[in-house]
Amino acid sequence: MNTYLSENLSGIKIIQIFNQEDRKMEDFLQKSKELQRAKRDRMLVFGIFRPMVYMLFISANLCLFYFGSKSSILGQPFFGKIITSEVIVAFYMYISRFFNPIQALAEQFDMLQKSFASAEKIFTILDMKPQVADSEDAVEIKEIHGEIEFKNVWFAYTPGEWVLKDVSFHVQPRQTVAFVGSTGSGKSTILSLICRNYDIQKGQILIDGVDIKKIKISSLRKHFGQMLQDVFLFAGNIRDNIVLREENVPDEKVWEACHYVNADSFIKKLDNGLDEVVRERGNNFSAGQRQLLSFARTILHKPSVMILDEATANIDTETELLIQDSLEKMKNIGTMLIVAHRLSTIQHADNIILLSHGEILEKGNHQQLLQKRGKYYQLYTLQYQKQQIQKVYEKSV
Repeated sequence: MNTYLSENLSGIKIIQIFNQEDRKMEDFLQKSKELQRAKRDRMLVFGIFRPMVYMLFISANLCLFYFGSKSSILGQPFFGKIITSEVIVAFYMYISRFFNPIQALAEQFDMLQKSFASAEKIFTILDMKPQVADSEDAVEIKEIHGEIEFKNVWFAYTPGEWVLKDVSFHVQPRQTVAFVGSTGSGKSTILSLICRNYDIQKGQILIDGVDIKKIKISSLRKHFGQMLQDVFLFAGNIRDNIVLREENVPDEKVWEACHYVNADSFIKKLDNGLDEVVRERGNNFSAGQRQLLSFARTILHKPSVMILDEATANIDTETELLIQDSLEKMKNIGTMLIVAHRLSTIQHADNIILLSHGEILEKGNHQQLLQKRGKYYQLYTLQYQKQQIQKVYEKSV
């Protein structure tokens, strides 16, 4: 129920836009009834168990006082012996001590039920084995030059449903390679495999000539910098979000990273500069500003391989120009892998790989692919025409 409420409160604008208030209210009432039934069943068990224990306690004492008083006062033997008042008191104390823990257990019965349910979930998670783990002969690497090679790679999230089919390509150190193609063609999957978020079923991935499975995962990812479409900023200030795990980083280096990616263009305009407050998830900054901060964060940590997965998807034209300039500068730092739908943002790439249904359809730089007049040429022409129409519309408005 908590998850359901949190999800719907976060997406309240979407619910209102699509006029789904009534349906969501029906779902909420249905889930409330289910929760009520579960609570009622638990309380029913609790309501029976506790009174039953109390009744047993009362019954035991009644039996003790009835037979004990008959034997003690009237002198009637009980199992051949006379029961004295001292024995009655002693047995009363024994009965109390016997039932006290049971009564306490009854009081904690509801809590125990909740604990068992929570413990079951926790142990289920603890028993889960990671999909990707270090091999016994995995080694630590101190540096990566940025050479990446895919050799006849096949990969599927679900057995038999191949996302990548016999993919092969070679990326030289400090080279910029862009992956383009329609949704579901396998672009982001390639980046996930390079970071070893998953293991491939067939083929081989080499980093600087070493099989990726023979490199420790923590050692591998330490040299990668990822910039995603949905940038996550922590509540705090701008400085903390750029510095992250680094300690004792002087402001000069932070400003240098910001200047390198043109993030200083808006940070300097803020009242508090690097100390400007960042609200939850960075909601007080635009998508473009959050993206520039993400770039600055990556540059500060100086990765050997930079990965941009749709990093320029949700930005305005002005910010796109700033990011394109940043990408040109970042080419000098290390190997850069880019996934993009906007072909205008990857024209500077040394190599462009066009994917279709998990297979490489075309390879080459921007000019080479245009000259081929193939699928890339069609996509670029279509996007260019849309941009021209958009510009004409903006001027008319």
